Amino acid sequence: MNRTDRLYALVEELRAVAPRPRSSRWLATRFEVSTRTIERDISALQQSGVPIWVSLGRTGGYALDRTHTLPPLNMTPAEAVAIAVALHRLHGTPFHAPARTALHKLLAVMSPADVHRATELAARIHLVDGADPGPAPVSPAVVEAFTTGRVLDIAYADRFGTTTRRHIEPVGYLGGPTGWYLLAWCRLRDAVRSFRVDRIHDVTPTPELTTPRPLPPNALDIPGKLITRIAIAA
Repeated sequence: MNRTDRLYALVEELRAVAPRPRSSRWLATRFEVSTRTIERDISALQQSGVPIWVSLGRTGGYALDRTHTLPPLNMTPAEAVAIAVALHRLHGTPFHAPARTALHKLLAVMSPADVHRATELAARIHLVDGADPGPAPVSPAVVEAFTTGRVLDIAYADRFGTTTRRHIEPVGYLGGPTGWYLLAWCRLRDAVRSFRVDRIHDVTPTPELTTPRPLPPNALDIPGKLITRIAIAA
């Protein structure tokens, strides 16, 4: 871990336990550095304005001012994934690094179970490198089905305008040069198919919930080296 990452991690560690303190020895063990390194890092953070104070005594250590901590947030896994997707589009701009830091701060106040779920959902979102899918209307029922595993009854118009009725199990999204696609197990075709979201109509959620099926490596029919998966905590 480089020093910049360690400084950020130190603040997050102290924030997580505030107002309780952490000793320099405990922090040194946690970050696998010397206590002297921790003392230098804490001093640097204090000089930069981070409100860290020292409590003396056998149970003392460094503590972060409670007012510096974030209030409780009720961010859902789907909301965290949405931020990660938006963040991906900031690559190459001056705003990518601070936006990534903001996402890390939000993840730090989510429950471990929600972070794990967000990570799972994010891994099912694929972007073709260099593609800008642009905006596309998506039924709220489709969005909900992706996060909950609900089976959908949809009408889908293919590129020739022929409409068929299908039951599908959403498994992911693909953003490509021609738009956004819902990746789903199609019970009509008995295989994974991609459905361009602006061609999905008359969506009816069914009562059935399923565990998302794994996505076969060849399901996207796009070379893997051209595909980027969304990452939550990278």
